[in-house]
Order: sequence, then C-alpha cells, then structure tokens
Amino acid sequence: MKNYLLIIALALVVSGCSTYSANRYAVSTDNVVALRSLENIPVNVGDFTASTPGQSEIMCRAVGPIKTPDGKPFSEFIRKALMDELRMAEVYSETSPVTLTGNLENIDFSSGGGTWDLALTVNSSNGESMSVSETYDYTTSFYGETACNQTAQALVPAVQNLVGKVVRSPAFAKLAAQ
Repeated sequence: MKNYLLIIALALVVSGCSTYSANRYAVSTDNVVALRSLENIPVNVGDFTASTPGQSEIMCRAVGPIKTPDGKPFSEFIRKALMDELRMAEVYSETSPVTLTGNLENIDFSSGGGTWDLALTVNSSNGESMSVSETYDYTTSFYGETACNQTAQALVPAVQNLVGKVVRSPAFAKLAAQ
C-alpha cells in the first residue's frame, strides 16, 4: 500500500502542470493611426499599478497559469503596450511635461466562456483621468489544454482593444494636453 502512495505522489511531482505564456505585444495599426491624428502631442508614460499588485499570472482551470511573456506583472505588460503604441505613432517623449500613469483595476478571464475582462484607469499629470474596460470574446474549447492555450493567445488582442479604447477616445486628447 505504501508503494502505491509513493508512486502516486511521485507521479504528481514529476508531471507538474503546463504554463501558458501570452505572445509579446504587437502594435495595433488602428491605434497608431488614431494617435498620429492628434497633431503630435508628446506624452510620457510613468508607472502603472494594479488593484492586485504584482499579479503576473492567473490560473487557468487546473491545467496551469496564464503568464505574460517575460513574467512581468500584467500592469507592466499593459504599460509597455501603451508605450509601444505611442512610440510607433511618434508621440512618446520622455521629456514631455505630461506624464500618463495607470492602474489596472481588473484583469481576469473565463476559459469556459471565452472572455478576457480588463479595466484600466489612466491618470494624467495635468489632472485629467479616464477609465475604460474591455470584454474581449475569443473561441475556447471544452478541453483544458486547448482552452488555456487559446486564452493565452487572446491576451494580446484584448490588450490592443483596451489600449485602443484609451487612445481613440476623445478624452485622450485631454489627458495629453499640456
């Protein structure tokens, strides 16, 4: 009997679980075009925080965690996404008098329902702020391994939409104004 328990315990330790890493962020053409239309208002990006500080993974079913590509917190992933969009549009400037900061209010998913839910508040050093949220739908699966992989792959387009809601909003010009 002891041998069976030892074998089961060893199998659990050796088998481990899978880890699902999201892809690196890819800039959205629509977001860049929207930013370029703002007449080159330069902005800087400061720190992003989160309601759940330091969160860099979310467990997907009992299969394994969804993580950012570099294991950095989700708030940093979104901060870098915004910076990438601003850089590509040539409106990012470390010397700008206006600095945007953010707080990731919520990030979660349903691998069963096929949705990412994100909420972000962006604050400007000029006193303006805005809050946006995104519910991104994607195709999922009954099978855990497939569903978790699809969930990880859906993070980038979900963040692209979230950043898009920030930069394509009429309120963004107020955030960037000096």
